[in-house]
Amino acid sequence: MLWGILLVTSLSLPWIRLLYYFCLLFLISSNRLLAGTGTIMDSGENSPKNNGECSEKINEVSPLKCAFAIFDADFFNDAKIAEIEKGATELNIPISRANRKLVASVNGGLHDPSYLVFNPEWGNEQVQSKTKRFSYPSLSGIQRPESEEDIAFMTVLELGVLIKTKQITSEELTRIFLHRLKRYNYVLEAVVTYTEELAYKQAKEADEMLARGIYLGPLHGIPYGLKDIISVPQYKTTWGSKTFKDQVLDIEASVFKKLKSAGAVLVAKLATGSLAYGGIWFGGRTRNPWNIEEYPIGSSAAAAASTSAGILNLHQLRNYFPAASCGVTALRPTFGAVGRTGVMSISESLDKIGPFCRSAVDCTIILDAILGKDPDDPSSKDISLDDPFSVDITNLTVGYLDDAEMEVIHILESKGVKMVPFKLNYTVNHVQGILNFAMDVDMLAHFDEWQRSGEDDFYEAQDLWPVELRRARMIPAVDYVQAQRARGKLIREIRESFTVDAFIGNATDWEKVCIGNLVAMPVVIVPTGFTKISNPPPDGSRRRSTITTGIYAPPNHDHIALALAMAYQSVTEHHRQRPPIDDLGPNDFIADSISTPDYLSS
Repeated sequence: MLWGILLVTSLSLPWIRLLYYFCLLFLISSNRLLAGTGTIMDSGENSPKNNGECSEKINEVSPLKCAFAIFDADFFNDAKIAEIEKGATELNIPISRANRKLVASVNGGLHDPSYLVFNPEWGNEQVQSKTKRFSYPSLSGIQRPESEEDIAFMTVLELGVLIKTKQITSEELTRIFLHRLKRYNYVLEAVVTYTEELAYKQAKEADEMLARGIYLGPLHGIPYGLKDIISVPQYKTTWGSKTFKDQVLDIEASVFKKLKSAGAVLVAKLATGSLAYGGIWFGGRTRNPWNIEEYPIGSSAAAAASTSAGILNLHQLRNYFPAASCGVTALRPTFGAVGRTGVMSISESLDKIGPFCRSAVDCTIILDAILGKDPDDPSSKDISLDDPFSVDITNLTVGYLDDAEMEVIHILESKGVKMVPFKLNYTVNHVQGILNFAMDVDMLAHFDEWQRSGEDDFYEAQDLWPVELRRARMIPAVDYVQAQRARGKLIREIRESFTVDAFIGNATDWEKVCIGNLVAMPVVIVPTGFTKISNPPPDGSRRRSTITTGIYAPPNHDHIALALAMAYQSVTEHHRQRPPIDDLGPNDFIADSISTPDYLSS
């Protein structure tokens, strides 16, 4: 019912201007209303069947019918249309305005979350609360490397050993990573804000605790970065948008709290595509360390690039194209496993927070720290994952799709995993359309005021959110609900088709990205190799294109995907490779001393 008020009755007076706008929109629009068609279906005897016919009949039929055609609701006769106009004017519009004033005057979806909570469970089984931490493997013989470069490319677990054995201090490690951030950001364009003062304060506290014999675990004193849709008090949270580039939120994000409790040290807020979409943000566009002429696709490009370049870990994750293109390991966890308080919201039934790291072991360590119920996020929950480090993979049956990387299949098979050909069977043929309806309508609810005030005119990429959210305003509440029902059908079909413990498949196939989000499947992205870039210079190039694969598991079985990824990486070195960021070509350079961009100096 709420969506009916917010979506359908957000019509404003005067009606003459409204009708003109609707008819004009009808004539110029070629967007789909439901996934599949570019025309509007005829539902009545006198209804305009397409844009051209509406143009011809605009002087013959009531302009309201053109407006209703946009909603695929042109089956009402004139008397019913007049009745609808009266009811909308007297009832719907006042209620809609009252609701907007109550909950939608602030952008970002940080307050008043929807209580239409998405339940990703695939069955009736009760998920047990998590009661214990994972048992991390013990590393022996880890010695501090001589070069800072080698230190920067160590795993979280290895760095944790150096700190615990006092071979390095957290303050020293923080200095190393801040230096690398400032050195490489000139090329990568990945940093929005350095949290230097906070970083050294947290690092000093970590060192003092260790001196008193208090060790918080493998993240104790480890530097990390957060995607700039995650709020940290006293620092800007820009959402990548020039509209919000000076925004400071007095909200401590749940994930920041948990990492602080684990002893981790925040050194930077990293760029996000504007309003968490695409790769363009108000300060530029992040580049790929493996091919500096390439821009990673997706709003987490800075997350992937900084991890690949041996700078930082941990970010928000909904799709994993950046991880794939930058050759890093990433986990998109089960929906609801990690709380989202203080995180800019796109869709309350789709958003997830997960780590970008150098290895699946590191992803597991960070998941353990941030996992669990967030009291201010209705969708979050406590789930009892088995310890990924204790999973006996020889008891697993794992499917592989036609597009799976064969090396992964052969290695897992050699380790005793039963590998079988597999195919997901489902009849829903417009999964991207369902995702678009769910995501765009939710996003518009969170940025209603942004659109109404005309701030979308200043958005960095006009063909992205502005176009999608204008179209979203034309989605009736009933069709939003029907899309969620279609989503439910997809979930049931995928559940019935999921006859294995996990499956391996292409990580960047858009159909699987959409399905994974809609049905809440956790997935681990692992690098599996490299190829030469297309059209390399005559003298050759060290730049590479990365190859990755995805390991998918049912909801609440993240431990299985992580265990398989760790098993694969235990005998391969793809995830340990370093990008040629210091070998960029004759016309590029990396400088130890560079000028600071305006957006970082303010």
